[in-house]
Amino acid sequence: MRWVTSEDVPRSGELRVPAGTIFTPAARELAEARAIRVIELREGQAAPAAPPDKIVALGADHGGFRLKETLKPLLAGLGLEVRDVGVFDEKPADYPDIAQKVAEVVARGEARRGVIIDGAGIGSSIAANKVSGIRAALCYDRASARNSREHNDANVLTLGARLLTAGQAEEVLRTWLETPFAGGRHTARVEKIAAIERQYSGAPKRSVTEPRALASGSGPIASLIDHTLLRPEATRADIVKLCGEARQYGFATVCINPYWVPLAASELAGSAVKVCTVAGFPLGATSTEAKVAEAAAALRAGAREIDMVINVGALRSGDCDAVKLDIQAVARVCHDANAIVKVILETALLNDAQKNTACGLAQAAGADFVKTSTGFGPAGATVQDVVLMRHAVGPRMGVKAAGGIRTLDDFRAMVAAGANRVGASASVKIVEAAGK
Repeated sequence: MRWVTSEDVPRSGELRVPAGTIFTPAARELAEARAIRVIELREGQAAPAAPPDKIVALGADHGGFRLKETLKPLLAGLGLEVRDVGVFDEKPADYPDIAQKVAEVVARGEARRGVIIDGAGIGSSIAANKVSGIRAALCYDRASARNSREHNDANVLTLGARLLTAGQAEEVLRTWLETPFAGGRHTARVEKIAAIERQYSGAPKRSVTEPRALASGSGPIASLIDHTLLRPEATRADIVKLCGEARQYGFATVCINPYWVPLAASELAGSAVKVCTVAGFPLGATSTEAKVAEAAAALRAGAREIDMVINVGALRSGDCDAVKLDIQAVARVCHDANAIVKVILETALLNDAQKNTACGLAQAAGADFVKTSTGFGPAGATVQDVVLMRHAVGPRMGVKAAGGIRTLDDFRAMVAAGANRVGASASVKIVEAAGK
């Protein structure tokens, strides 16, 4: 008999398990939240459950079929599971179709890396790079393979079956898989590539109000404020009072800890005020699975906005793929529930290059807002950080300033800098000062 825990549940797609497998409650809840198709296998069938970083998506057209089959043992020998998308024989096939299949598996986060093989490798590289989030590199020797990983953080490798012997292809593939991204100065350059991709990818699904138009006072101040109470000692009476104030003044949301979401949803029923809560708060160092489960539970309880904390340590380590996939998983759950997600960067722990990178990753992952701070870090929002974040994400994505915003002057400075949402516990004081 086998047990499935939340660590075994993939981010999307299907999960194959032996007949009689028992799911923990958390795993069952997570699988439902992610709309995972659970397939029970007959006796003797394989049931792989490898995490994405242990999976390689592999595909080839008819010209690369034989080399694809030759490389499979190498991948297995490196402890990697192969997600073979075809082809499965040497009948003529179109390389763009195969390239798209591999690229989409990687872009969805189901595999950390992908390998595509055609006659020359050029066409597959061009096709794969049309898929958002893909950095495909055609490599022809160990030096180019190493460079594509160290400098470009390539997540898809293309190979030319007519240009390489089997032995050369194995050398290229092994080098590419074993070489880590160097990070450092290369991180900002990879983010510039992502920025170009975003520039030409069309408008995001959600648009936000142009912030500087609100700085003149033409928009109601309360509608830009998340009325916030995240102190651990907050009581039921405190939450009821918070919700009453939100109704009275017309704040955008109340931002509270997850435990209080059902109460807040009940208190605010019938009003325009939404319930906002947090995930991975305040450190951001929990697993993606935990953040997704936390967000999904809050959404079921009535939350309409989720403020998730970025994995700061992974970002500072240069593991941009992990950061993006973390955000993407939470964003998918939120958007499936017609809710929005804000990504807390904890800017006081980052340098300017890291802030820019974080903004780009949040935008590429489909988040609706970037947010400065948790309020529990070494410092809160600054005008300089809001200006940087607004410049990084452009006019169509939200920027939330939070942490240390206590006066009307603070509020106006943040909105003038580019924020179109402000988190504050001094919300009543701010709006009353505006009415004097």
